[in-house]
Amino acid sequence: MSTPASSTATESSATDTLVHDDARPIADLTAVDLTIDPAITDLTTPSPARCLQWLRQTSFLTSAPKLALCPPDEGFEIAFAGRSNAGKSSAINAITAQRQLARASKTPGRTQMINFFSMNNAEQRLVDLPGYGYAAVPEAMKLVWQKELEKYLIERQSLTGLILLMDIRHPLKHFDEMMLQWAKSRNLYVHVLLTKADKLNRGPASNTLQDVKKQLKASGLDFSIQLFSALQKQGLDELASVIATRLQFRG
Repeated sequence: MSTPASSTATESSATDTLVHDDARPIADLTAVDLTIDPAITDLTTPSPARCLQWLRQTSFLTSAPKLALCPPDEGFEIAFAGRSNAGKSSAINAITAQRQLARASKTPGRTQMINFFSMNNAEQRLVDLPGYGYAAVPEAMKLVWQKELEKYLIERQSLTGLILLMDIRHPLKHFDEMMLQWAKSRNLYVHVLLTKADKLNRGPASNTLQDVKKQLKASGLDFSIQLFSALQKQGLDELASVIATRLQFRG
């Protein structure tokens, strides 16, 4: 498998190693579809408001430059992945109601660490993965990142799913599609955020949401997708419910 830690120049060669298999369908559009992921229908799953309250307890746990230095592979993790300018740090800060929890680099693509956060319980973790497809760093360093990201995604047993972020103005770039196809081949849960939805008016944003959903379906990628804006706090309830479900939060 080739994972998305390298630059656009290496994208085409990476696709050849992807394997296709059955996907695991999950939530739908701007609200969590309770008919798709049985775990979300569990009566013990708290309300979105309670999930958001829980996520406000999030604190930084540790950073790791490679898999061997990650926290013990126990409990549950959900990882935020996406291009380096897709708004991962902003999304994490918004969902946890903390302005500086995840620090965005001034130069997209410079973040080299796998960053871990926990909600007063080291066995329930959010993970901020290095961005892909935009890194303004030497090629040799990109290859190192790619190797470590690949090892994390393949070997991490506590990984219960991905939150894949895409700028609503530039959705489904090549590396995004690679990540989705790879997740499908691994039967890995994916919830897609179309970020920076505030950059478009409501009509165009809704149209883009529907267009991307159709493209995913046409490719056999029945993953969930929602609009999200860290600036306007749009989509927090839906995202909080997904995270709480995957991390087995029961209130």
